[in-house]
Amino acid sequence: MILCAGEALIDMLPRHTAQGEPAFAPHAGGAVFNTAIALGRLGAKTGFFSGLSTDLFGRMLDGALTASGVDARLAARSARPTTLAFVTLNDGQASYAFYDENTAGRMLSPADLPALPDTVTALFFGGISLAVEPCGAAYEALMLREAHGRVTMLDPNIRPGFIADEPAYRARLDRMIAAADIVKLSDEDLHWLLGPGDAAALAAGLLKRGPRLVLLTRGGRGALAFGTAARAEIAARPAELVDTVGAGDTFNAGILAALRAGGHLSKPGLDCLSHAALVGALDLAARAAAITVSRAGANPPWREELA
Repeated sequence: MILCAGEALIDMLPRHTAQGEPAFAPHAGGAVFNTAIALGRLGAKTGFFSGLSTDLFGRMLDGALTASGVDARLAARSARPTTLAFVTLNDGQASYAFYDENTAGRMLSPADLPALPDTVTALFFGGISLAVEPCGAAYEALMLREAHGRVTMLDPNIRPGFIADEPAYRARLDRMIAAADIVKLSDEDLHWLLGPGDAAALAAGLLKRGPRLVLLTRGGRGALAFGTAARAEIAARPAELVDTVGAGDTFNAGILAALRAGGHLSKPGLDCLSHAALVGALDLAARAAAITVSRAGANPPWREELA
C-alpha cells in the first residue's frame, strides 16, 4: 500500500448561479488528498492519513476517498471543523485563500501518529500541511520515523502566502528532502527553494542531498527526471486547459503508480532506474495530468481512461 499523509480540505470553487451571481461550490480537495484519490483511481492500493473531521465536510471527504478505492482507516478523527480553501482562477491558474485555524487537519499532532502495518511499503508527503503547526511537525515526524524502512516521496507544493515562519519551514523541507527517496518540485517551487539559476541543474543538484530520484515539472514545457543511474525528459501532453487544480497532484500519483507497476517502488529499485523506466513513469504521469487539467477542479482520471 502507498500511504498518502497530508491535508484534506474542501476547495470552494468559483461558480455562477442561474441568475449570474458569483458563488462558490464545495469540492473535496487538498494536495495530498488529491494524490491519494488519483492513485486509487489508477488502481494502486492506496491509504490516506490525515486529521479528518466528523462534520459534514469531513463526511464528504470520507465519501470521496471510499468512492476512489482509498482506505482511510488510519486517519485521526475529531469534531474540529474541516479546512476550507476558497479558490480564484486567473486564465486557468488557481490561487487560494485558506481558512485553517483550529481545524481537524491543522491540529493533528505527533501524538496522533499511528503504527503502520507491514502492508504500507511507501509513503507520500507534501502540501500546505507542512507549513503550519502542529500538523507540520506530525508529518515530519512520521516521515523521519519511517524513511529508513519504507520508500518516501515528497512534493512540498509550496504556497508562499501560507507560510508563517519561513526559516522554520525551509529547515523542515531541508530535513525532509534529505530523508526522501523521491522529490518532486515544480519549477516555481524549485526557484523559491533554491533561488535563481538553471532549473535542470538545480534539480539535478538535489540528488547530492539524499534523494534517489528528483522530478521537475515545468508546465507546458514538460517534465524532467533525474535518477542516480539515468535521466529522462518528456514533453507536455496537449490538453484543452480548463484549470490547473490538481494537475501536479495527479502527476505525483502517475509517477508512483508507474513505479509500483514496474516493480521499481523500493529503495534498491529506485537506485537502478533505467532511462526507459523513467520515460514510462513520466509518460503515465503526464497523460494523467493532461486529463485532469481538461476538467474543472481536481478530478483525476480512472485507469481505463488512460488505456
